[in-house]
Amino acid sequence: MFETSAQRADCNGMSLMNRRRWLGGASIAASSPWLTLVSEKLARGEQVNPDKSATSLIVLWLQGGPSQLETFDPHAGKKIGGEVQAIRTSIKGFDFASSLPRLAERADQLSVIRSMVSKEGDHERATYHIKTGWRPDPTILHPSIGAVVCHQLSDDVEIPRHISILAGQWPARGGYLGSRFDAFQTSDPRFPLPNLQRIDQDPTFLSRVKDLEYLERQFAVGRRIALKETLTPHESATDQALKMMSSEQIKAFEITREDEAVRKQFGDTAFGRGCLAALRLIEEGVRCVEVELSGWDTHANNHALQYSQAEILDHGFSALIDQLKERGLWEKTIVVCAGEFGRTPIINPLAGRDHWPHGFSVALGGGPIRRGFVHGATSSQPKLDVEDKTVNVESPVEVQDLHASLLHSLGINHSLELQTPIGRPLKLSQGNPLPFLRYG
Repeated sequence: MFETSAQRADCNGMSLMNRRRWLGGASIAASSPWLTLVSEKLARGEQVNPDKSATSLIVLWLQGGPSQLETFDPHAGKKIGGEVQAIRTSIKGFDFASSLPRLAERADQLSVIRSMVSKEGDHERATYHIKTGWRPDPTILHPSIGAVVCHQLSDDVEIPRHISILAGQWPARGGYLGSRFDAFQTSDPRFPLPNLQRIDQDPTFLSRVKDLEYLERQFAVGRRIALKETLTPHESATDQALKMMSSEQIKAFEITREDEAVRKQFGDTAFGRGCLAALRLIEEGVRCVEVELSGWDTHANNHALQYSQAEILDHGFSALIDQLKERGLWEKTIVVCAGEFGRTPIINPLAGRDHWPHGFSVALGGGPIRRGFVHGATSSQPKLDVEDKTVNVESPVEVQDLHASLLHSLGINHSLELQTPIGRPLKLSQGNPLPFLRYG
């Protein structure tokens, strides 16, 4: 029995920025592969970004597996709903869980997919799947959605173009596009970015820069010709790190520059501050920001734990919508809120819910994404003893099709075929855009 109808209504390894390996107190981010791309222009005819397309992406990543039942798809009053209570949204005929009152008021700005399905029920594999649009493959490492966006859309920012705030165990990666597309990782924005002080008049700093330049020249002998590049990747990374250290754009990370009233809107949490930082970074021209909210893996005491995390999400996400709209960025920014899977429609003996990739929710909005729309439904009386559990889902949506839709809404050709470093041709996405999201 379905309670609603579909018709109603992201090769190389991970790389962290370490600004202090060789230069110590001078704090040069020489080892950051990410910054090598700041001045790069992609002139291969791959950028297809028409006026109606979005230009930036914010990923609100709910690590651990948020329960669809305690967030965007409550079955209040039903056995599978447990203790959940529902609240009316601004989309007529649809409810959210009562843990999301602010988002319920802003539902008319979102599309909610209640029928996401996946074949991955392990945290690491499922995270890979949702972030890249591909299932794990031992022969290749696929890029996350943010890496693809940064690869396809160029800009002139002097700070990282792909940023992950509060990244946990599996941050967004560049995959076969290269480690230079890995997300630049930062912690709670209440703390300033470390190791960014550049003292051009400090003899020690200048001496270390000069010594590094000498080492770089010796290392690069013969390598530039082999690489057919003016600079080696390490030289380019050092150059861009120095630019970042003196860039005015670094101020985008400083949320204390916002009025207190604005900061309060996002809530006094690391996630809320991360959402505010994401807003400021997108405003500065950053292509993709991922903000992680962990703590959703609720195999015990599900209801209370899911509700506490949902309240944090509610503050940060709703304030992000409001501020993007107020600053004229909503039409040019896609916001997608997702985790690796959902939670089971049955409650276990520990009052918890387990992993469930057979019908979960994703919320997205901004750019040309359709407003005020809910797609798909999950059964209030699911059949758990069948092999194909998608029978419990009306109008199921595959992960690869969600990715194709995100790329399409950003003006990127989702079927574009790239050559991997080993010469293997791969499309950006193996899916197709979802027509019901109505772009434009």
